Amino acid sequence: MSPIIVSRHRSILAAFAIVVAVIVAAFPALAVSPVNTNGGEAAISGYDPVAYFTAGKPVKGSDRFTATWNGTTFRFASAENRDRFQAAPETYAPQYGGYCAWAVSQGYTATIDPSAWKVVDGKLYLNYSKGIQRRWERDQANLIVAADRHWPGIVGE
Repeated sequence: MSPIIVSRHRSILAAFAIVVAVIVAAFPALAVSPVNTNGGEAAISGYDPVAYFTAGKPVKGSDRFTATWNGTTFRFASAENRDRFQAAPETYAPQYGGYCAWAVSQGYTATIDPSAWKVVDGKLYLNYSKGIQRRWERDQANLIVAADRHWPGIVGE
């Protein structure tokens, strides 16, 4: 490609980046939230993040036992689980703000199915569906590395 065309492409990309930054600043609701609520009021669609570790399965949380972390409400099945979360939220909160781990590894976010999950090295990972989870599990170590690399940029941290 000629230097003139390359320079023109860079100018167009720079202008596009400025336009996107202005739009996101003007409409903060368009920015990716650091914690996924799947369009609802609570993280993980209202499922108890501690239960994935203690019960070994997804358990629906209750409005009676809630905690706010990173500006988002988490629900719990019991006061004990709520208290555990409050004592160490980074231990129990899902990775990538509860967005689909496979999607984040690809550089974007997606909602999750609370039943598509896995704890790896003491961390909770959620996925869009059980099919996507199977895909993620085939190369999870490399996909976790890729997602870790993408995540801060996706949420603009």
